[in-house]
Amino acid sequence: MQPVKTLIADDHALVRAGLRDALNNLPDLEIVGEVSNGPELMSALDNLHPGLLVMDVNMPEFEPVAAVKRILARQPELKILVVSAYDDDSYVTGLLSAGVRGYHLKDQPLSDLQLAVRRILDNGRWISDPLVNRLVQHHTAESSKALELTRRQREFLYLLTQGYNNHKIATLTDLSIKTVENHLTALYRAICVESRLEANKFANEHPELLSPPGLATAHPLKKGDSQYDGSITILLVDDNRRYRAQLGKLLNRAYPSISVHEAEDPADAYRLAEQMKPNLAFVDVVLMEEDGIQCTRRIKAISPATRVILISAYPDREFRRIGMNAGAIAFLDKKDIDAATVRHVIEDAMTS
Repeated sequence: MQPVKTLIADDHALVRAGLRDALNNLPDLEIVGEVSNGPELMSALDNLHPGLLVMDVNMPEFEPVAAVKRILARQPELKILVVSAYDDDSYVTGLLSAGVRGYHLKDQPLSDLQLAVRRILDNGRWISDPLVNRLVQHHTAESSKALELTRRQREFLYLLTQGYNNHKIATLTDLSIKTVENHLTALYRAICVESRLEANKFANEHPELLSPPGLATAHPLKKGDSQYDGSITILLVDDNRRYRAQLGKLLNRAYPSISVHEAEDPADAYRLAEQMKPNLAFVDVVLMEEDGIQCTRRIKAISPATRVILISAYPDREFRRIGMNAGAIAFLDKKDIDAATVRHVIEDAMTS
C-alpha cells in the first residue's frame, strides 16, 4: 500500500517541526511538503495533490472556513485535520460543517494526534476530548458566551465603542495590525457577530463587559499584595485560555498562597513582567505573535531574576537546546505537567 501523501500547513516553524516529528512515526504517511500561509497552501495543493492535509487555521492570507469549502470543492477526496490552539465552539463547528474530518487541540498529547490521523485515514472523524461535551451543549445562551470574554476581548470591545480603526487600536495596545485583526476575529466569534456595527450594538446592550485598556488586570497590584511581601508570584504566558485556566488551577491547588497572573500574548507578558518582576514564568513555545523562545529572552531582559520554564505540546530536543540558551531553566512537555511537577518547580524557585 502506497503511503498517504501528507501536507503540513502552519505559520510557526516550531509547530511544523513538531508535527513533522510526530507524523514521521506513522509508517503509512509521507510528508511531501510544508507551507506557512494561504497562497502557499493553495499552490502546494495544486502541485502535490496530497491525500491528507494537517493544518492550523490561523495563517496569513487565509480565511479558514471559506478556504476549506473551496479546497474540498476542488479536491473532494482530500482529508483535512485541523490542529489548532483555538477552542471556540462556533469556530470548531464552522470548520466541521465546512468539511474538515477532525479538530485536534494543540495542547493535547502527540499520541492523540497520531490516533486522530489514523482514525481520519480510516474514514472516521476526530474531535479532541475537551471539545466534545462543549459541542454537545453548543446552543448556549448568548449572554453565557459573553461572560467568557477574555480581558483582552473586553478591552477591544471598549476600543470599538470609541470608533477606533485597526491602526489606532494597534497604536494604543502596542500590537501589530495582524495581531489586532486576530483579536477582533476572535472577539466577533465570541459574541456571535460579523461586523464592527454589530459589535458596537452588542457593546451598547452589554456595557458591563467593557474594560478600558490597562484597567482590567485580573489581580490589581497594590501595596500589601503578595508580590510585595515576599511570596511567590507566577506569570503564565499562553494564548490558549483554556490551558491557562487549567494550569492556573493546578498551581493554586498545589500552593494556595501563590499569586498567579495570566498573559495571553507577548505584549501582555512584557507589561506584567515589568510591573510584577515575577519569581517564575511558564511560557508556551508557540504564541500568536512570536515564539516563546523570543518571549523568554525579552522576559529575562526585563526581569533577570525571573526563572522561566518553557512548556510545549510539541517537545523537541532542538527546541529545548535553543530555549535553555535563551535563559529558560527547564523545558516541560505539557502532558507531563501534573501536581507533583508543579510542586517540584515551585519549591525549586522558593529555595533558589
